[in-house]
Amino acid sequence: QVQLVESGGGLVQAGGSLRLSCAASGSIFSIDAMGWYRQAPGKERELVAADISGGSTDYADSVKGRFTISRDNAKNMVYLQMNSLKPEDTAVYYCNAHCSDGYDWDDYWGQGTQVTVSS
Repeated sequence: QVQLVESGGGLVQAGGSLRLSCAASGSIFSIDAMGWYRQAPGKERELVAADISGGSTDYADSVKGRFTISRDNAKNMVYLQMNSLKPEDTAVYYCNAHCSDGYDWDDYWGQGTQVTVSS
């Protein structure tokens, strides 16, 4: 099994910054993509940013230029630096990783961390 643990959420005023961290542990042979999703009340979960093995990244249009995803492959960690935060960024943020235990590939999710941006 693989466990993902997020940290770094909280309450911040509009225009402020937060940095989310996610640590992957357990039966990990290899990690392909790692990313961040978010889900606001009454809305579907959406991709925020993804880092695909090999250096490719992808961002939601709404966060381009404000958020930056990065990875530390040696530590199996992924980060999300969020700048110029807006009230519409308020959501539960989930870490996702596409991992192999040496036999199968599967998607794993963290428990989520709340980000609240006040106006």
